Amino acid sequence: QVPLVESGGGSVQAGGSLRLSCAGSRYTYSSKCMGWFRQAPGKEREGVATIYSSGDNTYYADSVKGRFTISQGKNTVYLQMNSLKPDDTAMYYCAADRACSYAPLNPAGYTYWGQGTQVTVSS
Repeated sequence: QVPLVESGGGSVQAGGSLRLSCAGSRYTYSSKCMGWFRQAPGKEREGVATIYSSGDNTYYADSVKGRFTISQGKNTVYLQMNSLKPDDTAMYYCAADRACSYAPLNPAGYTYWGQGTQVTVSS
């Protein structure tokens, strides 16, 4: 069973919106934090937004602040992306962890990952 399953990716024009969804599994039910990461061709994976189950604390990359919003449900996490730019083009991954002992946007701190959903923004 895949720990996390993403959906909602697609192709949009600059200025458009997309909403990504991520469904957890029994592996992620006790996760303390869940988040979204992205990786463009030739670049390292980077943190986009994360949320903690206790207190709904959220963290965003500077590049997406004011445009993206992360939210959570029961063992699920969402990413509302508005005012999309071509630089947002990447494979987007959902991740979760039980300990969350690393910095919130550090991919190294997440144990469970989805297979990714592609987001393509054209100019």
